Amino acid sequence: MTFSLDDDRDIETILGTAPVVPVLVIEQVDLALDLAKALAAAAMTTLEITLRTRAALEAVKLIREALPNLCVGVGSVRTPAQLNAAALAGAAFAVSPGAGPKLLDAAHDDPLPFLPGAATASEAMALAERGYTIQKFFPAEPAGGTRYLRALAGPLPELRFCPTGGVTAANARDYLALDNVIAVGGSWMVPSAAVASGDWAAITELARAAVAIGQGRAV
Repeated sequence: MTFSLDDDRDIETILGTAPVVPVLVIEQVDLALDLAKALAAAAMTTLEITLRTRAALEAVKLIREALPNLCVGVGSVRTPAQLNAAALAGAAFAVSPGAGPKLLDAAHDDPLPFLPGAATASEAMALAERGYTIQKFFPAEPAGGTRYLRALAGPLPELRFCPTGGVTAANARDYLALDNVIAVGGSWMVPSAAVASGDWAAITELARAAVAIGQGRAV
């Protein structure tokens, strides 16, 4: 599946076609393109680059220009300024670990698809009042994991989540088996040692296994 910024996509469409989203912390811009190519070689179509480093936005621009068929989002967005910067960098969507009022107001006025975060029932309900029926569940494992999400499904059946934070190859299937989980995000397929050493073949292999998890196949 290919991607274009001209596509009329929303968070449901983006996550619905990418049940496992690699969450990337890119320290060096010169490694970004090789990393993205390694993931694309495993048939991963969507990735999230977090704003945890100074290289993040430049990496988004580089990947979008070189690999226009990849759907590249920006994560760890916490302010309206960061949301705007993500859009200017060519991001296809934005993700936040939480949901402050100023950020939600900015997201309401911005066409960039936005995935806000929640960790409690109250937070999830507050986001639902704003129209967000698909939310990030963060930090997933510390906040209660699959048991917590299963409990939320009863009183909040209209909501679906993308858990991140402690999601691994060992538990990703358990999350994806839940009816109120649309996708999961994680970094297990991009271990920092492999990125630092440029072991792109190892990353492609891990990513291929992650794709298989998303497709419900045995690995």
